[in-house]
Amino acid sequence: MSVKVDKVIRILLAGGGTGGHVYPAIAIARAIEKAHPNVMIRFAGTRENMEWRAVPAAGYPITPISARGLQRAQLLHNLGIPFVVVKGLIESRRLIREFDPHVVVGTGGYVSAPVLWAASRMSRPVVIQEQNAFPGKANRALASRARRIHVAFKEAESAFPAGRCVLSGNPTRPELQTATREAGRKLFDLPADAHVLLVFGGSGGSAALNRAMILNVRRLLHDDPLLHILWQTGRRYYPEYRTMSGVDERLTVLEYIDRMPMAYAAADVALCRSGAITCSELEVTGTPAILVPSPNVAGDHQTWNAKSIAGDGAAILLPESELEQRLQSEVREIMADEGRRGEMEKRMLARARPGAAAAIAVDVLKVAGGVE
Repeated sequence: MSVKVDKVIRILLAGGGTGGHVYPAIAIARAIEKAHPNVMIRFAGTRENMEWRAVPAAGYPITPISARGLQRAQLLHNLGIPFVVVKGLIESRRLIREFDPHVVVGTGGYVSAPVLWAASRMSRPVVIQEQNAFPGKANRALASRARRIHVAFKEAESAFPAGRCVLSGNPTRPELQTATREAGRKLFDLPADAHVLLVFGGSGGSAALNRAMILNVRRLLHDDPLLHILWQTGRRYYPEYRTMSGVDERLTVLEYIDRMPMAYAAADVALCRSGAITCSELEVTGTPAILVPSPNVAGDHQTWNAKSIAGDGAAILLPESELEQRLQSEVREIMADEGRRGEMEKRMLARARPGAAAAIAVDVLKVAGGVE
């Protein structure tokens, strides 16, 4: 790779709404800066969603773009969408004229639609990064206008034009590859010989996972005297569940785990949702998992993600409708079978693409004309 050091490369990234769209974009931006010494990076996002806080916190400027998604349960909310779309397109065209990007990168979410549409209409090359096995609406709609489409699941390729997809994986934080089992267990005060179950429903928590744990946690601890549980409830649910820590010294109930790389490293098995970034983190850390897809996401994409991983024998797919009934038996069986866990770990690691951010960054720079 030959870097054109003397050329200033301007890159605009658009993506937002959830961490699954925002954090991959930030990881790509950091990898681009690492790969090229002379870049200018700007983000486009909405004021209402998490990108408005996360992007400046990561050290990047962000320009507001109007965007809104359809709400099936709020018809009055949808009446204003045509006006928001027009406003977003006007704002996107203005941003592209002023910033003059060499390439525009979209990581999904409603805000990526007007920005990438305007970029393609203004003859700026577009690169898409799709996190899920079942692509989101914005990325599917814009795929025909993209120069390159980076996917994290091979199943996503069939949704996009032939010859444009690259199976690169999802960008993940580098700390996932350096955390050790010993350090993780020391941090959470877990015995070296413990069977550790890590339970989490994302940063916001999961009502279904929390409810299933309430019903099963005493039986889980009774089944296996070596079992220790790290249970992240989420901030919304923590006041209701915090007293559960008194049930058993082998149960730790936490509002939020801010050192997730250490938690993955300490765990033998994870019980969690199957969002795209969670799945990629499980793969990079080689953590066997019981995946419970959320039924309340667009396109049921978490089920597609879980099916992909479970189909490779790296995880167990447990539908939410069966969670409360099957949780005890699934945890008991997998904790009792060290050989099975070892095989699942190998298959998770075989799916991992820890260099995703760097690979996407190099490709973005190629499209921008910053490397040869």
